[in-house]
Amino acid sequence: MVTDISGVARPIAKANGLPNAHYTDPTVFAEERDALLYEQWSGLAVAADVPEPGDAKPIEFLGAPLLLLRDKKGTVRVFHNICRHRGMILVSEPRKIEGVIRCPYHSWCYGTDGRLVATPHVGGPGMNTHDDMDRSTLGLIEVRSYIWRDVVFVNLSGTAAPFEEVNADLMARWSEFDSPHIHGGEGSYFRLDVATNWKLAVENYCESYHLPWVHPGLNSYSRLEDHYNIEEPGKYSGQGTLVYRQIEGENGEVFPDFPGLSDKWNEGAEYITVFPNVMLGAQRDHAFAIILEPKAMDQTAEHIHLYYSEEDTDEALRAKNAAQWKVVFEEDVFVVEGMQRGRHAPGFDGGRFSPAMDGPTHLFHQWVAEKIAKRRQKIAAE
Repeated sequence: MVTDISGVARPIAKANGLPNAHYTDPTVFAEERDALLYEQWSGLAVAADVPEPGDAKPIEFLGAPLLLLRDKKGTVRVFHNICRHRGMILVSEPRKIEGVIRCPYHSWCYGTDGRLVATPHVGGPGMNTHDDMDRSTLGLIEVRSYIWRDVVFVNLSGTAAPFEEVNADLMARWSEFDSPHIHGGEGSYFRLDVATNWKLAVENYCESYHLPWVHPGLNSYSRLEDHYNIEEPGKYSGQGTLVYRQIEGENGEVFPDFPGLSDKWNEGAEYITVFPNVMLGAQRDHAFAIILEPKAMDQTAEHIHLYYSEEDTDEALRAKNAAQWKVVFEEDVFVVEGMQRGRHAPGFDGGRFSPAMDGPTHLFHQWVAEKIAKRRQKIAAE
């Protein structure tokens, strides 16, 4: 199916949203996988998933078997999780690599840096080398990766411009937060499995329009009128608030601030989507990252991680903070699931955008349409 996405490109007052097929059709889902998630810098995981040298975590990303690994020198890397011999899966569950990565099929062995280091009997019984098997060319296939705010971004196609170039403006905008982000630990991670297309989670996160009705508790002190749109066409979008209230413990304790922040962040906070699938929150005393894992065209896993400026922050306060954010994010579930069901209405034309309130969401739709159009042009030219 080739969808008509021309209406998305119109000015916001006249634009329509993406057609229904972009949420309900498996052919379009596959097209978006390639154009939006494989060819761009997509969020895969967080570096905190592999905290120590030798830690390895297998991840299936839209069907691609990948291996997140912290090598023996402490560098986080991403490889295709397959042996170069016959394509066997190398690591089937999270574990620590004590020596080498050994293929369970024919025992080919790889270092944590990806080098092929052993090929038992490859030249015949007792012959561990062969003139036509050049180990230096048969190491693990590494995936381009970049870590920012602990999020591991990957570019599976290998064709995207460097991450620092693609996201230069956003990195500059939040350069005050370049100090280390310390993951809050096991209790600072939770997962929501949501029956929706991943794009609807982005669309909802981008805007503050829904606050009074979906998040009445949050809106009671950080009101709709305290928010502003963040709109950078072709780059990122989101929302900010001028009224951020720090969470407090029973005795008034708060988390320590990230160092070196300007006065803007005393009462302000920003919530931005790094296109395509990473949603970030920046606040004076803690941060969060939400990585959207598209499981199917109507199934998404939201991986939520909370971060702090110091390692030894108050455990009870961290638990309270995680519980509070979980409530907020769970409040959005019925909305994104309801919109997913609504995309099966045959007469729906993609919807309209409020020029005043929906700018960030419209920018995301435009970005999606632009990347799809470019891929279609590339295919047509081949």
